[in-house]
Amino acid sequence: MATDDNFIITKVDKDKKQYLHLLLIGDESEIMIDRYLDSGTLYVGLFNGKPIAVCVTLNLDANTVEIKNLAVDAEYKRHGYGRRMLEYVESQHSNKKIILGTGETPSTLRFYKSCGYSYSHRIPDFFTDNYPTPIIEEGVTLCDMIYLEKQ
Repeated sequence: MATDDNFIITKVDKDKKQYLHLLLIGDESEIMIDRYLDSGTLYVGLFNGKPIAVCVTLNLDANTVEIKNLAVDAEYKRHGYGRRMLEYVESQHSNKKIILGTGETPSTLRFYKSCGYSYSHRIPDFFTDNYPTPIIEEGVTLCDMIYLEKQ
């Protein structure tokens, strides 16, 4: 468990779906969330006891962890909570490479770059092939999944 001010990060092992409202901020499809939530590790960020952020990781192999979902409630965005969640997860996996996939949303790519992540590869048409309706963020219709990594 990590603490800072009134912000606490804790690992959740049971009843993970109670955080679905936050998970849907990071991944708009409950069907996609269901593919990784049970097998993943869920971290929840609580501000004054209120859940405001989530991060789900999945161990891919002995050396690699994937961040499947990182989300912060809209009311608390741009206050450093996403960065704190990321730093906490990185500290839990300090001896591993961390990868994550995201869309080509400019602010999201800037955020991850500022956190030390760099381009790895892309999966063409991931969003158009796996989501029933177009996802539009900051005027960008998401098509390819962009993978980023940090050692």
